[in-house]
Amino acid sequence: MEDVRLVIITGMSGAGKTQVVRAMEDLGYFCVDNLPPMLIPKFAELCAQSAGRVNKIALVVDIRGREFFDTLVQNLEEIEKQGRRYEMLFLEASDETLIRRYKETRRRHPMAPHGRISEGIIRERERVDQMRGRATQIIDTSELSTADLREKITTLFTSDHEHQRMNITVVSFGFKYGIPLDADMVFDVRFLPNPFYVESLRRKSGDVVEVGEYIWKWPITQQFMEKVTDFVEFLVPNYIKEGKSQLIIAIGCTGGMHRSVFVAGKIYEGLKSKGYKVNLDHRDIKKNVVEVQPEC
Repeated sequence: MEDVRLVIITGMSGAGKTQVVRAMEDLGYFCVDNLPPMLIPKFAELCAQSAGRVNKIALVVDIRGREFFDTLVQNLEEIEKQGRRYEMLFLEASDETLIRRYKETRRRHPMAPHGRISEGIIRERERVDQMRGRATQIIDTSELSTADLREKITTLFTSDHEHQRMNITVVSFGFKYGIPLDADMVFDVRFLPNPFYVESLRRKSGDVVEVGEYIWKWPITQQFMEKVTDFVEFLVPNYIKEGKSQLIIAIGCTGGMHRSVFVAGKIYEGLKSKGYKVNLDHRDIKKNVVEVQPEC
């Protein structure tokens, strides 16, 4: 499995495995929760035969597997004999933190369903101690917020190249057709000069050269683009650092034909030049009568 990254997630109940799985799903990992250890070798073999379609895997294995959990070491050794590599992430937290979290969620501890939470924690530590010794990464979540934990996972399980490949979509739209429901940020450009009121430009879209030249010639457009570009270029790296996997930037004008199309294109080109993975979507451009710019 040289081209497959296999991560085994285990550790203390209540230490944050659910949040870790969510973060790793956002990073593109195929995640399976509470997989019986005896199935790990076969599952790894199937993924290796997927012709690269499944190349990042995260498997959660913990004491919910009951007596099956005790076979984890044996099955990991079988993977090693097959020449397959894996990483083990062990999640830890202090007894006080775990007890507080269980009380807040009103859940029973799996190792003490009818007893005290503290007793369940003691029993669980004895059961998982061997896994802690085999872990390649140990994270103590006692003092970590969900955002902090997500950031750690992003740092540990993405390369620098992947870290910069957050999916960004720049969408132009018309307010009269509604704001895109999935937008993370919305910019209203209806204050910019409108080519609609120029007869020769009215039926041409914002990606036609002469329309773009008309919109760009006004100082207010240039001032706005300078400010919005600086704002977006500040936000994107911080969203990546926080672990965000997708960002939707929506640019709206009245009909989604002229100003929003032009501005969205400018933002798209700027992000693309910075090396980000970015898509451009003119959502409402076909709802208007458009003269398409001829190919050069």
